[in-house]
Amino acid sequence: MLEKLPDLVGAALRGQRAGLDQTAFVRVRLPVGQGAIQVTSLAFADHAPLPPRFTADGEGHSPPLQWSGVPANAASLLLLVEDADSPTPHPLVHAIAYDIPPQEVYLPEGALNGEEDASLQLGRNSYLRTAWIPPDPPPAHGVHRYAFQLFALGPGVAWSGTPGREAVLQALEQHAIASGCLIGTYERHDTSVRDDAGATAPVRSDLGAP
Repeated sequence: MLEKLPDLVGAALRGQRAGLDQTAFVRVRLPVGQGAIQVTSLAFADHAPLPPRFTADGEGHSPPLQWSGVPANAASLLLLVEDADSPTPHPLVHAIAYDIPPQEVYLPEGALNGEEDASLQLGRNSYLRTAWIPPDPPPAHGVHRYAFQLFALGPGVAWSGTPGREAVLQALEQHAIASGCLIGTYERHDTSVRDDAGATAPVRSDLGAP
């Protein structure tokens, strides 16, 4: 959808980013357990680019995820995927999965699309839908960081309806006991910048990064 935005729009918005400090992983301070869960993916390394198949430029599947280090006293797990570099006041929510059994150790490819695993409880993303929003950054806006944040929650969480970001943050503040984060990146280059030979040249990915 956003791939059709003019490059000038993305370039003009380069300085506007929510920021990593607004993601749940940073905002929810845990006395112990912050970063204790190791989140990984067979599809990409931490802070490495997401393959296009997991974005709006490909099939749009959610990537496979796996984790370890969940505390023995966890009652449930919650996954929150946010775009830390969306040109919005708060990170764009790409997916929420909640009430994941604490004994689970992975999600297969496409699980967050709401088709592969009908038993997975999905919350509302920023488009008010219960599904995965594939990364879809504006062209020329620079590198976007997508934070796959996993939280272990203690007992006593009472979800009402289909939770969105605010309800999730409130529950995390009260019940989170451990967390982990994996970051994948994606960028659409500025097709309007040309080199001396007249060919299209990509914008450096480090320009405009926070």
